[in-house]
Amino acid sequence: MYHKKKYIDQNVYDKTLERLEYLYRLYDEVIVSFSGGKDSTAMLLCAIDVATRLGKLPVKAVFYDEEAIHPPTIEYVERIRNRPDVELEWYCLPIKHRNACSNEQPFWHCWHPEEKHLWVRDMPEWAISEHPRFKFGMSMQDFGLAHFRNTNKVVIQGIRTEESIRRYRCVARKKQDNYLSTPEKGVAFAYPIYDWSSADVWRLVKVKNEDYNRTYDVVNRTDLHANLLGQRVCPPFGEEPLRGLWLYAECFPEMWEKMIHRVPGAATAARYGNTELYSTGFKPDQTSWREHIQNVLDQFDDEYKRMVAKEINGMIRYHKNYTDDPIPEEEPHPLSGCSWKFLGKMAARGDFKGRVSQGMASQGERTRNKIGITLEEAKRIYGKKQKTKASKPADK
Repeated sequence: MYHKKKYIDQNVYDKTLERLEYLYRLYDEVIVSFSGGKDSTAMLLCAIDVATRLGKLPVKAVFYDEEAIHPPTIEYVERIRNRPDVELEWYCLPIKHRNACSNEQPFWHCWHPEEKHLWVRDMPEWAISEHPRFKFGMSMQDFGLAHFRNTNKVVIQGIRTEESIRRYRCVARKKQDNYLSTPEKGVAFAYPIYDWSSADVWRLVKVKNEDYNRTYDVVNRTDLHANLLGQRVCPPFGEEPLRGLWLYAECFPEMWEKMIHRVPGAATAARYGNTELYSTGFKPDQTSWREHIQNVLDQFDDEYKRMVAKEINGMIRYHKNYTDDPIPEEEPHPLSGCSWKFLGKMAARGDFKGRVSQGMASQGERTRNKIGITLEEAKRIYGKKQKTKASKPADK
């Protein structure tokens, strides 16, 4: 069940300060997960305001340096590191990241010690390159959990629901403290600016006349200047960010020359990342989507092939749990949202993080809206039929 949005007579800035003050009183430490992006900037500025009022300065922050980062972002994080009201830990660890540019090598490790000759930039001399809870092969999510496990600390992140339906659902499931998440005992994350818009973020920077990441100034001179939601600072080779790889080639050519050698497929993804080749996968007309899925899976090594196939089979089981209907070829099923075309998109994208599969339910909603029926009507029309047992023949 997802709770609907409810508007109150309070602006998002004041509400965020209220949430942060609650977190400062609830936990021993409040730590800002700082990426250098606009959202974590707003998060940090709000934390500084509250910490100043409560006498909790300097604000503690962590920055996970992912190596292939815009030069202005690094310059900005350095300026934040030198602020007297911020105590920032700068980590350069070989964290495992998604490489959606290649099915042959679907993951890469930033700062891999054996690939130093391929590093996009030199490691900062002040960086923390080892941590007792880090193990090689950990993803950002894995290390994020391990880093703060069994502590009375809360990590606050600049995550906003405006950016994706997936993020909206994360907070809409809970009615109380919906900005606070405890994925396991002794681990806490919070999203105090979840209800902000991009305009709110930039308004705070302007009103406070604060420093910000100059990467956005560079991006504003490109075709993305009017798309506030498309302006993101994140690892470049993932399933969603690869659509913006062309920005590196256009705006940071010296860095781009190193990036195309950092991971396989980067140059091709920059050229075709916004075409159907990377969205649903190019399929010959004479090939069915089911056949296409198998062709895509065969491009992966055995280990990764099993991982992708497991995700796809999970969606097939999901469909079968709701309806006896066969999976449609292209049009999403009104109840499950499943189609072989959608499963083909999962295969083409790899979907190791399950982000594509989370959108299947919305595909069903789109079809229901198209044919003009409600979810309850779809359940009645397309839902699984109760199978009745055949009656025993009467005794003669």
